[in-house]
Amino acid sequence: MGYKLTYFQIHGRAEPIRLLLLDSGIDFEDHMVSYPDFAPIKPTLPFRQCPAFYDGDLTIVQSNTILRYLARKHSLYGNNDLEALKIDMFNDGVEDLRVAYTNMIYRNYDGKDDFVNKSAPPQLELLESLMKANNGGADGGFAAGQQISFTDFNFYNLLDVFLILSPTLLDNVPALKAYHQRMSARPKIAARQASEDYKQLKVNGNGKQ
Repeated sequence: MGYKLTYFQIHGRAEPIRLLLLDSGIDFEDHMVSYPDFAPIKPTLPFRQCPAFYDGDLTIVQSNTILRYLARKHSLYGNNDLEALKIDMFNDGVEDLRVAYTNMIYRNYDGKDDFVNKSAPPQLELLESLMKANNGGADGGFAAGQQISFTDFNFYNLLDVFLILSPTLLDNVPALKAYHQRMSARPKIAARQASEDYKQLKVNGNGKQ
């Protein structure tokens, strides 16, 4: 049995997982469900939420757990404990920022301008500094070093979502802007984002982005 990813008909928390699988050339079933169709699936899941990822008889939930599981299986978690630590630390910083974004989108969309102008920029600057530190102070490379890892797909997707929110949000973090452009140019990511399947999906379940 192969991989199967179950999620709603949006980008949301599943998109970084999709990008990791596609970029790595890993076959999977992208099982998108409506909210009513999710009702019979919900009781079968440990936290009654998705994304849910199936590897044969194994059911995995929590988006970052899924990313880490795939990273361990497909060599996207660094080459040693120190590299894995840097990847985890970077990803936790990305998660903090994603949670702030999600809270704004679903609970305080009237605060969008404050998020764009006040909340997000200093966090992006911190991530830019950490990315540079992970690459020995030089521009280029990936989020947590010279080798792509699972956090790149999470981070790239968040930056992509931010540019929908505000096309100028990365202008003051040029290393992140260049990083986003490099990731966008990866052939399988570019193909995904040029596809009609991708374009037809909203970012978030409430339609705000």
